[in-house]
Amino acid sequence: MITASRAVIFDAFGTLLKIQGGRHPYRSLLKLGQMIGRRPRPDDAHMLMQEPLTLSEAAARLGIRVKRNELDNLEQVLADEVAGIEPFEDGLSAVALLKQKGIRVGICSNLAYPYREAILRHYPNLDAYAFSCELGVIKPAKEIYRATCQRLRTKPTLTHMIGDSRRCDKDGPNEIGITGHLLDRAEDAGDYKELVSFAQDVLR
Repeated sequence: MITASRAVIFDAFGTLLKIQGGRHPYRSLLKLGQMIGRRPRPDDAHMLMQEPLTLSEAAARLGIRVKRNELDNLEQVLADEVAGIEPFEDGLSAVALLKQKGIRVGICSNLAYPYREAILRHYPNLDAYAFSCELGVIKPAKEIYRATCQRLRTKPTLTHMIGDSRRCDKDGPNEIGITGHLLDRAEDAGDYKELVSFAQDVLR
């Protein structure tokens, strides 16, 4: 049983929200770069998640000069993907249950800048949002968890976090005193398979 806490942090994608189909426009942009001779760099993915860039700005930042129509096509793929993102029903229920009981709720997510819109559309009234693309730091760096707790106005030791990455949503938070939990919707390898049971345990 989990003792009552004053704050809960959720991961976003794979936890509260699902991306339908996953067409990976940023991955496609990097592939276009390879086709015109740009070599991938080890920090490409980190850069895309650590700076507040649109897809067009990311192309320029990466030095990927593609045809206007190719960039327009990728922008449309991205817009369609973001528009098609839907919440998990148990996520909506868990967040509502926690907030009804006075628990402060936040989201901490590694993501490229345009994906923020889907989070804010489906979860518009949370107590804190900590996005890697705005903070310039990505999970599992300790700074992003500390920043999330600061925005929630709580202490790590009074906070639970849950998400679908053991490294980012359980082990990383645990290192600074947050109680981390692994969500595994497909198997029994995690602490929870859905979020309502997690929320109920937090409230016990």
